Amino acid sequence: MSLKLLSHAEQVALHLRAEILQGRWLETLPGILTLAREFGVNHNTIDAALKQLEAEGLLVTQGRGRKRRVVLPAGSPDVRPLRVRVLPYERTRGALPLDVELVDRLQEAGFAAGLTRRSLHDLDMDPKRVARFVASTPGDAWIVMAGSREVLEWFSVQPIPCIAMFGRFIGLPIAATSPRKVPSLVVIVRRLVELGHRRIVMLVREERRIPKPALAEQVFLDELAACGIQPSAYNLPAWEDTPDGLHRGLDSLFRHTPPTAMIVCEPKIFSATQLHLARRGITAPEHVSLICDDPETTFDWCQPAISHIRWDPAPVIARVVRWARNVARGKDDRRQTLIKSEWVEGGTVGPPPRN
Repeated sequence: MSLKLLSHAEQVALHLRAEILQGRWLETLPGILTLAREFGVNHNTIDAALKQLEAEGLLVTQGRGRKRRVVLPAGSPDVRPLRVRVLPYERTRGALPLDVELVDRLQEAGFAAGLTRRSLHDLDMDPKRVARFVASTPGDAWIVMAGSREVLEWFSVQPIPCIAMFGRFIGLPIAATSPRKVPSLVVIVRRLVELGHRRIVMLVREERRIPKPALAEQVFLDELAACGIQPSAYNLPAWEDTPDGLHRGLDSLFRHTPPTAMIVCEPKIFSATQLHLARRGITAPEHVSLICDDPETTFDWCQPAISHIRWDPAPVIARVVRWARNVARGKDDRRQTLIKSEWVEGGTVGPPPRN
C-alpha cells in the first residue's frame, strides 16, 4: 500500500474545505492575499487550492477582484458564523481605513462582519431611530463606533451583545475600547499655559458636549481652572455639526477674541480648520497653536509636522476581535479596555502671538 503525499495546494484545500464545512465562512471567502498571510504560503498556492475547491463546486468565482462565494453542499449542517454588524459613526464617500481594517480582521477571524448601510449620523444619534434600525437589521452582535451617551445607554440594556468602539461609554455596563486621552490632554493644557496661552479652545462634536461635557472634555475644562483660567462656553464652543457650520463657527470664534491655541477633534475637521484659517492668513504656530486629538498618517509629512495625540489602533481592533470570539463562545464580556496615548508636540505649537 503506497501513501500519497499531498502538495502544498492540496493541503491548503483540505484545510479550507474543513473550515467551510464547519461553518467558518458561509457567505464569501477572504481574498487570496489574506489567506496567504494566514497559511504562510504564497498566493500561487492559495490560488491553486481555491481552483480545486471551485472544481468541487464548493466555491463560485464572482469575477476579477471579487471574493469567491461559498456554496455549501446539500445536506450540510445548518451552521453559520456570528453575524457582526458594525454601526459606523458617519458615512463618507469611501469607508474609513479603520472601519475597513476592523471588518477585514473580523472576517479573517471567521465572522460574517460588515458595515451597516446607515450610520449614527444618518440616524441623528437618536436612540429611537437606532432601535428601529437595529430591529430591522439581522445581526447577532453589534459594534458601535463613537456612540453618544444616549445611544450607548440604549445598547447597554439590550439583550443583544454590543461593544462600544470609542464614544461615551464610561460608567455604562457595556463592553468598550478606546484610547485613553485624558493624561495627554492634561500634558497639552499645561504645556500651552507654560508657553503663555490663555485663550485655549477645544473644538469637538456635539455629542462630546451635550447634555454635558464628556470625560476628556471635562478634564480639559478642569485643567484650565487648575491653571488659573476660568473656563466658559468660549473654551468648548458650540457649532453646527456640518461643513458649513464648522466654517461659520470658526469665523465667529476668530471675530473678536480669537483663540491663541486650539485642540481640534478628528483629522478631517483639523484639516478643514487649518485650511479655513490659512485662507484668512492665520497660520500655525505663528498666529495660533493647533493640535489634533487623533493621529493621521499624513501628519509626519507636513511642514511643520502636525501636533497630535498619538495612539495605536491595532490593540483597539484586537480587543474587538477578542470580544467577538468571547460572544461566539457564549461569554458575557463587558470589559472596558483603554489604550495608552501620548502627545506628539510637533511644529504647530508655539508661544502665543504678541499682538
